[in-house]
Amino acid sequence: MFRYTEDEGRKLGVTGWVKNTRQGTVIGQVQGPPEKVKEMKYWLSKVGSPSSRIHRAEFSNERDISKLEIHGFGTRY
Repeated sequence: MFRYTEDEGRKLGVTGWVKNTRQGTVIGQVQGPPEKVKEMKYWLSKVGSPSSRIHRAEFSNERDISKLEIHGFGTRY
């Protein structure tokens, strides 16, 4: 799954990370221009990787930042 997520993040030009949790969910962080973050949120909530099953997407702690705090898009373990 994460290869697709990383590819999508890079394609959109956002930065961030994703990680599987022990509860079978995915957590992460996305940073970038608001319109690109919105596109990434749509992809995460409606499209996802070919093998993903998306039941619900929840986004929280959204805020404006003056500069990117993360470089690149990757997977955390």
